[in-house]
Amino acid sequence: MAYYRDHPQNYYDDGPSQSYPSQSPFDSTHNIPMAAAGPSVSHRDGMYSQAAMHSLADVNSGAPYANQSYQSGDWLERSEASKKRSKMIVIGSLVGLVVLIIIGVVVGVLVSKNKSSSDSSSSSGVKQKDPNDPSTFVKDPALHQSFYGIAYTPEGSQLPDCGNNLSASIKQTKVNMTVWLGNYNIPTDNGAAYTRQRDEIKSAIQTYGTDHIGGITVGNEFMLNYLTANGGAQTPANSPVGDTGAQILISNIQDTRNMLTSMGVSLPVGTADAGSYFNTQVLQAVDYGMANVHPWFANVSAEDAAAWTASFFQTTDVDAATALSNNPKMYIAETGWPTKSSDAGNASNGPGTASESGLQTFLNTFVCQANTNGTGYFFFEYFDEPWKDAQFGGVEGWWGLFTANRTLKHITIPDCQSP
Repeated sequence: MAYYRDHPQNYYDDGPSQSYPSQSPFDSTHNIPMAAAGPSVSHRDGMYSQAAMHSLADVNSGAPYANQSYQSGDWLERSEASKKRSKMIVIGSLVGLVVLIIIGVVVGVLVSKNKSSSDSSSSSGVKQKDPNDPSTFVKDPALHQSFYGIAYTPEGSQLPDCGNNLSASIKQTKVNMTVWLGNYNIPTDNGAAYTRQRDEIKSAIQTYGTDHIGGITVGNEFMLNYLTANGGAQTPANSPVGDTGAQILISNIQDTRNMLTSMGVSLPVGTADAGSYFNTQVLQAVDYGMANVHPWFANVSAEDAAAWTASFFQTTDVDAATALSNNPKMYIAETGWPTKSSDAGNASNGPGTASESGLQTFLNTFVCQANTNGTGYFFFEYFDEPWKDAQFGGVEGWWGLFTANRTLKHITIPDCQSP
């Protein structure tokens, strides 16, 4: 997911320096009401998989998050926005499909934490009671079924490889996992990428059915990319330029609905975008929206990250959706904290540093609290991805809970039940 990592420090323009309470805004003592959660997706019991896995509390008006700049497009400006797309959450459930989001819980339980070595790059493997039966994998006691969802890009899942098949893996491991199929359309190819992926999605549904599909997500930061290419990222999503781009996206969304109807299939259809780039017309055309909300690029500390994430998501995304007659369900598609940088210049965002301790702090103040408040979120991300580091540098490749070889970092996974 190499998008908004190595970007200018005005990624989120919070205006004047703000002060945040040290306590997480998800804590019950803040008396924050739970946002409407909508229909829940089943992801219980054996939600552990070799494929790995995949709030919104309304803050008080007097809280220090009332800065209206949170709601502007300034927070996601970057100099090379079009190059930093993460292909949404790519999971290789389909050959040729570029994007997927997995709703899982726990982080790849088949990966054992190496307790005998302080070297987090040490290799660890999957333990199975029966080497011929992937469903007999042994769960790691250091891991817990605590995450609503996990985001990651499995190796070999993007073009030109696209050789993974998550649907087959779900059947082999017998896990209770739900995937959200994504279509990463682009506005400049006359619909070629959209059509190819739509047909792959159709084929997958025909082959495997819909038991493990939570929805189809059309577009990944489509509006951000369109605005960046047609006037700059500062252009509001709800502007004449934004509305023009929205019509391209909406036509693909409607085409997806038509495809499902022709198949006699009923599935939610949504879109994913940067948190402040949802066009109202697009939201009116979908069943759900998935917002990328990263406190690291908001230039806040790890201690303030959960508070900022809750505030930004509520005021910028949830409130906007709730005001619409169709009231689309809103999710956090990506949120997390990097653990290192490949260069010193990107190792700090100002008040925070890319570190395992920073990740631990964000885990401690976000995960269980968000679960309690009914947040649908996909933690970014499962494991480090060397290809991102090689291509983009900085913190891009270092957001994993696990190292690239699937060894748990020096962190403790929160021990609370996912929603």
